[in-house]
Amino acid sequence: MASLSIRDVRKVYPNGAEILKGINLEIQEGEFLILVGGSGCGKSTLLNMIAGLETVTEGEIRIGERCVNNVPPKARDIAMVFQSYALYPTMTVRENISFGLGIRKVPAAEQKKIVDRVAETLQMTHLLDRKPALLSGGQRQRVAMGRAIARNPSLFLFDEPLSNLDAKLRVEMRAEIKLMHQRLGTTTVYVTHDQVEAMTLGDRIAVMKDGVVQQFGSPQEIYDQPSNVFVAGFIGSPSMNFLRGTLVNDAQGLAFRLQHAGQTSLLPLPAQLSSTLEKTPAHSRQSEIILGIRPEHITDAVSARRSETAGGYHPTEVDCHVELTEPTGPDTLVFSSFNGVRTTCRTHPRAAAMPGQSMRVAFDLSKAVCFDVTTEQRLA
Repeated sequence: MASLSIRDVRKVYPNGAEILKGINLEIQEGEFLILVGGSGCGKSTLLNMIAGLETVTEGEIRIGERCVNNVPPKARDIAMVFQSYALYPTMTVRENISFGLGIRKVPAAEQKKIVDRVAETLQMTHLLDRKPALLSGGQRQRVAMGRAIARNPSLFLFDEPLSNLDAKLRVEMRAEIKLMHQRLGTTTVYVTHDQVEAMTLGDRIAVMKDGVVQQFGSPQEIYDQPSNVFVAGFIGSPSMNFLRGTLVNDAQGLAFRLQHAGQTSLLPLPAQLSSTLEKTPAHSRQSEIILGIRPEHITDAVSARRSETAGGYHPTEVDCHVELTEPTGPDTLVFSSFNGVRTTCRTHPRAAAMPGQSMRVAFDLSKAVCFDVTTEQRLA
């Protein structure tokens, strides 16, 4: 187990393409780091640089106290789990897991103990004599993980290991990876484009875009306090709603002007949010903002009133015209237009109106965030 330090790391290819633009991350021993972002953001390149499969143009990567910029992959004390499993088809599960141990000349008796312990940890003892062709995708991924665990490295690296699995297996394997980390406590770096994996697995998340870390923090911090519109939209399912509109002053402070179903309403901002906005330079030069609000904070009025009694907040109720509904089981997603934008509301299934009908929804702005219309950075 070791810490990981990434300091001012850049990656520029000979053709001049700059893939990473000064990455700074500090990971403590035993932490689970998620690198998340869309295709081409640089997350896999960064993982390959940690592994030693890509060279560092500028900056420094340290594993523990050692700078590993010029250390070959085999000497970095890491284990990597790939998207493609990378199993040897002619070897049994036992032979696949013990292959690296044999190369390191671990005695046969010790190899057997390690393989048996790993197989028990991942609940695949009954698979040890099978070959990869006889395994399901989830079982093959377990073998790939087992081979990594057997090395007992100071750092685990996962490169989108679940992307080849179906939805049900992804959920199961996600739980297996989290349980493995809880048992072993090994420092882990995990690359994914799936924000659900990021939220459920990571101790900390680095959200990347165009070779830059947009935000680095805990899952809840990034979910509740996104640094900009990109992060707010990328993290969360369904995505956060973004309503562009104007702020107005009323007797109780700032309010957001909402256009809906041919009507105009004012959504009073909570005192703390209003006070913070009044102090920002953006408020002094413009009254227009982007209001970010998650679907769970726009719900049916009946459910909101119940929550209001229990939690003490005071959501603002407005009428909306239902354009589309998506039942999900425990909730129904209702789509309506506010300020000219199709907006997602999360409602109780029995409270959702049918498309073409009207219903009353409530906006709870206690968790809303506001962004600058020009820079798209969070104001409050």
